[in-house]
Amino acid sequence: MRTTLNKIVLLTSILTFVVIVLGAYTRLKDAGLGCPDWPGCYGHMIAPEADVAARIEMVHRYVAGTLGLLILYIFIRTRNILTGVLLGLVVFQALLGMWTVTLRLLPVVVMGHLLGGFTLLAALWLHYLRLTFVNIHLTITIKKSIKILAILAIAVLAIQIALGGWTSANYAALVCADFPTCQGQFWPTMDWSDAFNFRNVGIFDSPGTPLENAARVTIQMAHRIGALLSFLLISGLCYQLWRSNDRILTMFAKIVFGLLLLQITLGITNVLLGLPLFVSLAHSFVAAILLLSLISILYVLNAKKQYR
Repeated sequence: MRTTLNKIVLLTSILTFVVIVLGAYTRLKDAGLGCPDWPGCYGHMIAPEADVAARIEMVHRYVAGTLGLLILYIFIRTRNILTGVLLGLVVFQALLGMWTVTLRLLPVVVMGHLLGGFTLLAALWLHYLRLTFVNIHLTITIKKSIKILAILAIAVLAIQIALGGWTSANYAALVCADFPTCQGQFWPTMDWSDAFNFRNVGIFDSPGTPLENAARVTIQMAHRIGALLSFLLISGLCYQLWRSNDRILTMFAKIVFGLLLLQITLGITNVLLGLPLFVSLAHSFVAAILLLSLISILYVLNAKKQYR
């Protein structure tokens, strides 16, 4: 029975990946308002066949709805604090999806919807690890400083994902077409107060005041600074894991550092090539893989040493 549940939780985690990537695809195709109502589309549960944007949006909703049903099943099977959190998260995600439409892509809601998806993915993956890897052991004693470094790496990556969501929600990804400079300057004119004013800022026909160029530049620069800090911190964690001489931790160090280099490359490519669809989707996908890898590392770091 437990093996079946493990497979269902793993399937649900994979489906959450799909929902996150579909959400990114929907934003990149400007289909977020493809259906002006919710939960239906123009009053029906099937999108008009000729309306591509509406069909993209409804596919996203169908898959997200399936995900919700799977999480409800997981909660019924294992009623504990973590699965209760999962159920609460998926309900809140549904509300954010509705508000994304009814508030017409209000940036703070769009960013919240993205963060909710990543949080849901992280919680599902932690549940899967707890179900599957119960008796994992290390061959060494882990220093407390390495565990703290892993926690900080997860926190900084979460902030960077939030900054990526804010960049996308405010259409600031293409405000700088050069790298490492932005509009020809290493430190261009910026407006931090408008860039991160979560109450009053809006885009296009959303509520609030449309962001000026300086504010969008600020968001893009904040995302770049966050990328640098994430790179330094996660690289430091990889180095410490590599030095541990534990087979599992050394493997994680190599995988995470490779993912980190790939993510940085994808980010730079997005800027220089003008946000290609495949590269942008890969950027979201790798961010999710990085997050799950760091969560896995922290889970392993908290395993007990095996005494022989």
